Amino acid sequence: MKKRPSPSLQDNSESLFSSSEIKNAPLSFRMRPHSLNEFVGQKHILGEGKLLTRAIEADRLTSLILYGPPGCGKTTLAFCISQKTQAVFECINAVSSNVEEMRKVLAASQHRQATTGRRTILFIDEIHRFNKAQQDVLMPDLEEGHVILIGATVFNPFFALTSPLLSRSLIFELKPLVKEDILVILERAIKDKERGLGALNIRADREALEFLAEICDGDARKALNALEVGCFTTPKDAQGNISFTIEVAQESIQKKQVKYDQEGDEHYDTASAFIKSMRGSDPDATLYWMAKMLYAGEDPRFIARRICICAAEDVGNADPQALVVANAALQISEFIGLPEARIPLAQAAVYVACAPKSNAAYLGIEKALDDVKNKRVQEVPVPLKDASYPGAKKLGRGQGYKYAHDYQDHYVEQDYMPLNANYYEPTEMGKEKELKERLKQLKDNNRRVI
Repeated sequence: MKKRPSPSLQDNSESLFSSSEIKNAPLSFRMRPHSLNEFVGQKHILGEGKLLTRAIEADRLTSLILYGPPGCGKTTLAFCISQKTQAVFECINAVSSNVEEMRKVLAASQHRQATTGRRTILFIDEIHRFNKAQQDVLMPDLEEGHVILIGATVFNPFFALTSPLLSRSLIFELKPLVKEDILVILERAIKDKERGLGALNIRADREALEFLAEICDGDARKALNALEVGCFTTPKDAQGNISFTIEVAQESIQKKQVKYDQEGDEHYDTASAFIKSMRGSDPDATLYWMAKMLYAGEDPRFIARRICICAAEDVGNADPQALVVANAALQISEFIGLPEARIPLAQAAVYVACAPKSNAAYLGIEKALDDVKNKRVQEVPVPLKDASYPGAKKLGRGQGYKYAHDYQDHYVEQDYMPLNANYYEPTEMGKEKELKERLKQLKDNNRRVI
């Protein structure tokens, strides 16, 4: 089988990804921006005055690694750079390429620089596919400046790439596109008559576009592919128009719409039902409402925070381990991301739902805050004041303090606050029953000793 040559850019009027069959290419390919002005999203690295923007505009790039999820614009950004730079732009894909091909590109770039002084930018898509030995082949040419590398990867480069390669490159993390960015891209595709679907007379419902923008998980390619499939498979009406409805959008992306507005009633109502199900010790309802939130695209960190709050407020000291489990789920879900994050989140939510309940600690802090807010603020008793600094003893600070570890059971009664108030009232639930009994026993033993 004859190997397809890697495309290269010798003239900026040509496209890095040009093809005689471009009209038959997917919509996501055809709608790829031609310049940074058309690029949508990633303002954290491509905003006005940002380092990467300045480097591209000045055509003074150094080697860089573009890291981010599918459909966020890594290859598109490379395309925009290819249109801007005066350097020769070579492109290879680590899936289909090999060391022999890479060596040819590197040798050509070295010869070009020596004879014409012209730079070469080498774009390697899916660079994480190269093993350590293949990555090492790049090192001498990068070190001597014969080639400037642009690598694209969906994997964390600090795990997927070698340290020498990373040390010679700037790392830019691209984020999943936000809903507003996807909407701009979809609307642009519908209106564009030359590269997009503008010639089809599409009547797209706003609800359908918002559904795609929400459900595609920040992946512009996924959203555009669904739009194209839906429009090409929907019959025209009598007036020759194509109606892109919510039903068509759901079928095109093979996922049904769940009524769930991120900032409206459905968001807060579902979150409320989730929390109340955990508080009410119903693990089945807990999992259902969590599943609804996850399916609708809720941020897993929001769910994890609700679990942590419930573990502290509603379980409390009846089972202190609940907060440990909830916090672990928060950290793990942050680290691994979706879809796997659903598993530790489910474990933690079920644990909290099944745990014995007590809101005594929550009620205690509420009562204490109320007293601080509405009553005279109390002065710290002299025995409890800080006596660690020079001169504290002359002021009488800490005088009369009883060190608890010097007494039986490491407990001694003394006035820890001027108010005669009970804020924490342990219940008979779970571990808290033991805490209640312990506090009572300490006081009883202390009275017998006295």
